[in-house]
Amino acid sequence: MKAMILAAGRGKRMGALTDHCPKPLLKVGGLSLIEHHIIALKTQGFNELVINVAYLGEQIKQQLGSGEKWGVSIDYSDEGQHALETGGGILNALSLLGPEPFLVVNADVWTDFPYASLRQKVPTSKMHLVLVGNPTHHPGGDFYLSADKLVAMGEKKFTYSGLGVFEPSVFKAKKPTAFPLAPVIRELILAGEVSGQLYSGVWVDVGTPERLAQLKASQ
Repeated sequence: MKAMILAAGRGKRMGALTDHCPKPLLKVGGLSLIEHHIIALKTQGFNELVINVAYLGEQIKQQLGSGEKWGVSIDYSDEGQHALETGGGILNALSLLGPEPFLVVNADVWTDFPYASLRQKVPTSKMHLVLVGNPTHHPGGDFYLSADKLVAMGEKKFTYSGLGVFEPSVFKAKKPTAFPLAPVIRELILAGEVSGQLYSGVWVDVGTPERLAQLKASQ
Protein backbone atom coordinates (compact mmCIF):
# COMPACT_ATOMS: atom_id res chain seq x y z
CA MET A 1 0.00 0.00 0.00
CA LYS A 2 1.29 3.46 -0.90
CA ALA A 3 0.97 6.36 1.54
CA MET A 4 0.30 10.00 0.76
CA ILE A 5 1.37 12.76 3.13
CA LEU A 6 -0.61 15.97 2.70
CA ALA A 7 1.92 18.79 2.96
CA ALA A 8 0.74 21.56 0.62
CA GLY A 9 -1.10 23.90 2.99
CA ARG A 10 -0.04 27.43 3.89
CA GLY A 11 -0.39 26.99 7.65
CA LYS A 12 -1.71 30.52 8.19
CA ARG A 13 -2.63 29.87 11.81
CA MET A 14 1.05 29.37 12.57
CA GLY A 15 1.65 33.07 11.96
CA ALA A 16 5.26 34.11 11.56
CA LEU A 17 6.51 30.55 12.05
CA THR A 18 5.49 29.70 8.49
CA ASP A 19 6.38 32.98 6.80
CA HIS A 20 9.57 31.40 5.49
CA CYS A 21 9.19 27.76 6.48
CA PRO A 22 6.43 25.36 5.35
CA LYS A 23 4.52 23.92 8.31
CA PRO A 24 5.58 20.28 7.64
CA LEU A 25 9.21 21.33 8.22
CA LEU A 26 8.59 22.80 11.67
CA LYS A 27 10.59 20.76 14.15
CA VAL A 28 9.73 18.72 17.22
CA GLY A 29 12.47 16.88 19.05
CA GLY A 30 15.08 17.78 16.45
CA LEU A 31 13.13 16.41 13.48
CA SER A 32 10.52 18.03 11.27
CA LEU A 33 6.89 16.99 11.57
CA ILE A 34 7.01 15.32 8.17
CA GLU A 35 10.21 13.42 9.01
CA HIS A 36 8.46 11.90 12.03
CA HIS A 37 5.74 10.63 9.67
CA ILE A 38 8.24 9.23 7.18
CA ILE A 39 10.07 7.33 9.91
CA ALA A 40 6.85 5.95 11.39
CA LEU A 41 5.57 4.89 7.97
CA LYS A 42 8.86 3.22 7.03
CA THR A 43 8.97 1.39 10.35
CA GLN A 44 5.54 -0.05 9.63
CA GLY A 45 6.27 -1.21 6.12
CA PHE A 46 5.20 1.74 3.95
CA ASN A 47 8.08 2.21 1.52
CA GLU A 48 6.41 4.10 -1.34
CA LEU A 49 5.36 7.62 -0.40
CA VAL A 50 3.69 10.46 -2.29
CA ILE A 51 3.91 13.98 -0.89
CA ASN A 52 1.94 16.90 -2.29
CA VAL A 53 3.55 20.33 -2.10
CA ALA A 54 2.57 23.90 -2.88
CA TYR A 55 3.49 26.68 -0.44
CA LEU A 56 7.31 26.78 -0.17
CA GLY A 57 7.25 23.30 -1.66
CA GLU A 58 10.82 23.51 -2.95
CA GLN A 59 12.05 23.57 0.63
CA ILE A 60 10.26 20.30 1.33
CA LYS A 61 11.73 18.72 -1.80
CA GLN A 62 15.22 19.89 -0.90
CA GLN A 63 14.94 18.62 2.68
CA LEU A 64 13.50 15.21 1.85
CA GLY A 65 14.88 14.48 -1.59
CA SER A 66 14.13 11.03 -2.99
CA GLY A 67 13.63 9.53 0.48
CA GLU A 68 16.81 7.49 0.22
CA LYS A 69 17.94 8.74 3.63
CA TRP A 70 15.09 6.78 5.26
CA GLY A 71 15.03 3.83 2.88
CA VAL A 72 11.81 4.93 1.16
CA SER A 73 10.95 6.29 -2.28
CA ILE A 74 9.22 9.67 -2.44
CA ASP A 75 7.27 11.02 -5.41
CA TYR A 76 6.09 14.62 -5.32
CA SER A 77 2.76 15.95 -6.52
CA ASP A 78 3.56 19.62 -7.11
CA GLU A 79 0.50 21.88 -7.05
CA GLY A 80 2.38 25.07 -7.91
CA GLN A 81 1.67 28.29 -6.06
CA HIS A 82 -1.95 27.54 -5.19
CA ALA A 83 -2.74 24.46 -3.11
CA LEU A 84 -5.64 22.32 -4.31
CA GLU A 85 -7.04 21.64 -0.81
CA THR A 86 -7.30 18.12 0.57
CA GLY A 87 -9.65 16.60 -1.99
CA GLY A 88 -8.14 18.31 -5.00
CA GLY A 89 -4.66 17.45 -3.80
CA ILE A 90 -5.46 13.76 -3.59
CA LEU A 91 -7.12 13.79 -7.02
CA ASN A 92 -4.08 15.51 -8.51
CA ALA A 93 -1.82 12.76 -7.13
CA LEU A 94 -3.82 9.74 -8.35
CA SER A 95 -1.44 8.96 -11.19
CA LEU A 96 1.35 8.59 -8.62
CA LEU A 97 -0.76 6.64 -6.13
CA GLY A 98 -1.79 3.90 -8.53
CA PRO A 99 -4.92 1.71 -8.75
CA GLU A 100 -4.95 0.23 -5.24
CA PRO A 101 -6.31 1.72 -1.98
CA PHE A 102 -3.86 4.12 -0.39
CA LEU A 103 -3.22 5.62 3.03
CA VAL A 104 -3.49 9.38 3.56
CA VAL A 105 -1.81 11.18 6.46
CA ASN A 106 -1.99 14.89 7.26
CA ALA A 107 1.53 16.22 7.75
CA ASP A 108 0.43 18.50 10.59
CA VAL A 109 -0.78 15.83 13.01
CA TRP A 110 1.31 14.12 15.67
CA THR A 111 0.26 10.59 16.54
CA ASP A 112 1.40 7.14 17.56
CA PHE A 113 -1.34 5.48 15.52
CA PRO A 114 -0.34 2.02 14.18
CA TYR A 115 -0.44 2.71 10.44
CA ALA A 116 0.14 -0.92 9.52
CA SER A 117 -3.25 -1.83 11.01
CA LEU A 118 -4.96 0.06 8.17
CA ARG A 119 -3.74 -2.22 5.39
CA GLN A 120 -6.88 -4.37 5.49
CA LYS A 121 -9.48 -1.70 6.18
CA VAL A 122 -11.09 -1.17 2.76
CA PRO A 123 -12.38 -4.55 1.59
CA THR A 124 -16.06 -3.56 1.77
CA SER A 125 -16.12 0.25 1.72
CA LYS A 126 -14.80 3.13 -0.37
CA MET A 127 -12.94 4.71 2.50
CA HIS A 128 -11.96 4.04 6.09
CA LEU A 129 -11.39 6.94 8.47
CA VAL A 130 -9.71 7.14 11.84
CA LEU A 131 -11.63 9.33 14.28
CA VAL A 132 -10.46 10.67 17.64
CA GLY A 133 -12.05 12.28 20.67
CA ASN A 134 -12.83 15.95 20.20
CA PRO A 135 -9.97 18.27 21.25
CA THR A 136 -10.78 21.46 23.16
CA HIS A 137 -10.29 23.58 20.04
CA HIS A 138 -12.81 21.48 18.07
CA PRO A 139 -15.47 20.40 20.58
CA GLY A 140 -18.23 19.83 18.03
CA GLY A 141 -16.44 17.08 16.12
CA ASP A 142 -16.90 16.15 12.46
CA PHE A 143 -18.68 12.83 11.93
CA TYR A 144 -20.94 10.32 13.68
CA LEU A 145 -19.68 6.80 14.24
CA SER A 146 -21.92 3.76 14.79
CA ALA A 147 -19.99 0.54 15.43
CA ASP A 148 -17.57 0.46 12.49
CA LYS A 149 -19.52 2.74 10.14
CA LEU A 150 -19.74 6.50 9.74
CA VAL A 151 -23.40 7.51 9.67
CA ALA A 152 -25.37 10.64 8.87
CA MET A 153 -26.97 10.95 12.32
CA GLY A 154 -25.99 9.77 15.78
CA GLU A 155 -25.54 10.64 19.42
CA LYS A 156 -22.12 12.27 19.25
CA LYS A 157 -19.72 13.48 16.62
CA PHE A 158 -16.02 12.65 16.71
CA THR A 159 -13.10 14.43 15.06
CA TYR A 160 -11.49 13.24 11.84
CA SER A 161 -7.85 12.58 12.66
CA GLY A 162 -6.42 13.26 9.21
CA LEU A 163 -5.70 9.54 8.77
CA GLY A 164 -7.63 7.40 6.33
CA VAL A 165 -7.53 4.79 3.58
CA PHE A 166 -9.18 5.63 0.26
CA GLU A 167 -10.16 3.84 -2.92
CA PRO A 168 -8.95 5.78 -6.00
CA SER A 169 -12.44 5.51 -7.51
CA VAL A 170 -13.68 7.96 -4.87
CA PHE A 171 -11.90 10.79 -6.66
CA LYS A 172 -11.81 9.76 -10.33
CA ALA A 173 -15.19 11.30 -11.16
CA LYS A 174 -14.28 14.66 -9.60
CA LYS A 175 -13.23 17.70 -11.62
CA PRO A 176 -9.53 18.57 -11.44
CA THR A 177 -9.78 21.69 -9.32
CA ALA A 178 -9.34 22.74 -5.71
CA PHE A 179 -11.90 21.17 -3.39
CA PRO A 180 -12.05 20.01 0.24
CA LEU A 181 -12.31 16.40 1.33
CA ALA A 182 -15.18 16.77 3.82
CA PRO A 183 -18.03 17.01 1.24
CA VAL A 184 -16.70 13.88 -0.49
CA ILE A 185 -16.76 12.05 2.82
CA ARG A 186 -20.32 13.18 3.59
CA GLU A 187 -21.51 12.08 0.15
CA LEU A 188 -20.17 8.57 0.71
CA ILE A 189 -21.50 8.42 4.28
CA LEU A 190 -25.00 8.86 2.84
CA ALA A 191 -24.26 5.97 0.47
CA GLY A 192 -23.11 3.78 3.37
CA GLU A 193 -19.60 3.51 1.94
CA VAL A 194 -17.46 4.81 4.83
CA SER A 195 -16.12 2.58 7.56
CA GLY A 196 -14.32 3.97 10.56
CA GLN A 197 -12.77 3.47 13.95
CA LEU A 198 -12.19 5.50 17.10
CA TYR A 199 -8.58 5.88 18.24
CA SER A 200 -7.80 6.78 21.85
CA GLY A 201 -4.01 6.95 21.66
CA VAL A 202 -1.73 9.94 21.15
CA TRP A 203 -3.01 12.45 18.61
CA VAL A 204 -2.37 16.20 18.31
CA ASP A 205 -3.47 18.63 15.62
CA VAL A 206 -0.34 20.79 15.43
CA GLY A 207 -2.23 23.75 13.99
CA THR A 208 -1.14 26.73 16.09
CA PRO A 209 2.07 28.02 17.68
CA GLU A 210 0.59 27.26 21.10
CA ARG A 211 -0.10 23.60 20.29
CA LEU A 212 3.33 23.26 18.71
CA ALA A 213 4.93 24.67 21.86
CA GLN A 214 2.91 22.31 24.06
CA LEU A 215 3.93 19.36 21.92
CA LYS A 216 7.60 20.31 22.13
CA ALA A 217 7.35 20.68 25.88
CA SER A 218 5.86 17.20 26.20
CA GLN A 219 8.69 15.46 24.38
